[in-house]
Amino acid sequence: MANNIGRHADLAPPGLPLLAREIALFAYMRIRATFAPAVKTKIVGKGETVVVIPGFMASDRTTARLRRSLDKAGFVSAGWGLGRNQGIHVNTLQQFDDRLSEITDSQSVILIGWSLGGLIAREYAKYAPHRISKVITLGSPFSGHRRANNVWRLYEMVAGHSVDDTPIPVLLHEKPPVPTTTFWSRNDGVVAHQSARGNERESDKQIELSCQHMAFIADTKAIQAVIDEIAASLEHPY
Repeated sequence: MANNIGRHADLAPPGLPLLAREIALFAYMRIRATFAPAVKTKIVGKGETVVVIPGFMASDRTTARLRRSLDKAGFVSAGWGLGRNQGIHVNTLQQFDDRLSEITDSQSVILIGWSLGGLIAREYAKYAPHRISKVITLGSPFSGHRRANNVWRLYEMVAGHSVDDTPIPVLLHEKPPVPTTTFWSRNDGVVAHQSARGNERESDKQIELSCQHMAFIADTKAIQAVIDEIAASLEHPY
């Protein structure tokens, strides 16, 4: 299918120094993302359902700290339940729809997607907007060229298709018909920060963090910011 590259057609992946830092910190961040204790916040949720979709080649284990923190803040969190995220496949959205039906019958589910998981979250919110109240993406490359990241070659090898020819029709830059917030960072060594930020036509709100790509779901301040944003959007919908 056509690659809708949008405003940032000339984006390049993050440079070698940022990528090298990601690689150096990968094991540490992976351990924190999986095993670190829940982050304490002053937020008191009311049991709203939040489903977290992991990034490329990650599973629900990788989003464990984020989900523990959401639970501690008073939300009811769940993983996507589809194993390791190995890319977009022809039945991905339907499988996730079935998974969501297992989790809850609520029509106001909040989706959080890290990296590739954010692309799936955005596309699912277009597929079934009546089921989703909000989408939050964490370092997800939805804007600009699909090769404005350092993993597209690996993605093509694992997923078995070109990033320009996905098994389902997608318009990654097109905003879902639900409230959307994008978290992005200039320190991201995997995804070009402009690609994860997008512009005001592609998401409703853009929030800058200062973390690495892996730290979106591991770093204490990043997790606090995500929970704060959920609480703010519930109090003042936009």
